[in-house]
Amino acid sequence: MDTQTLLAVIGPTEAEGIDVWLDGGWGVDALLEHQTREHDDLDLVVELDRASRVIELLDARGYSLVTGAPPKSFVMVDARGCQVDIHPVAFNAEGGGVYQMEDGTEWVYPSEGFTGRGSVDDRRVRCLSPEAQVLVHAGYELTQKDYRELYLLRERFGVEPPQALLDDVLPLRKRSAVRRESRLGQCSG
Repeated sequence: MDTQTLLAVIGPTEAEGIDVWLDGGWGVDALLEHQTREHDDLDLVVELDRASRVIELLDARGYSLVTGAPPKSFVMVDARGCQVDIHPVAFNAEGGGVYQMEDGTEWVYPSEGFTGRGSVDDRRVRCLSPEAQVLVHAGYELTQKDYRELYLLRERFGVEPPQALLDDVLPLRKRSAVRRESRLGQCSG
């Protein structure tokens, strides 16, 4: 997914006063304020009460619901294959985002996780904070791109990954300098 597609997805939601937070790879790149790699999808966190409206807005832009449904995560894809993964949360009294996982358990994004701000193509966007990005990266089996994102978050913001992941993150320091160029990938179809 390229930056223009990303901005076209979040623009209508923001125009309607619906807050969305970039998560995953785009969330990390927004925090870093430049694109570090190609992205095959866009992960968004949105308030559960607004999820139905987000579906309507994306439907109007040519996206179809292909899997899942609120209150759990769901995926929407357009004709080009551009994919948006949406993670609805219900905010609790402490401001944490309660996320219902596929197995029915709840995972809570910490309230301070929603304070992240970054930019995509010089446009300010909401994203999960660096600390929240590290937390969510610790919740699934990681690939090399995930370890690289943890490395970049550690280098830029000083956020330490969990000790169990540190041995896989630190060797990235020894590799050649991190590529800084922006590569605008198109959605694969």
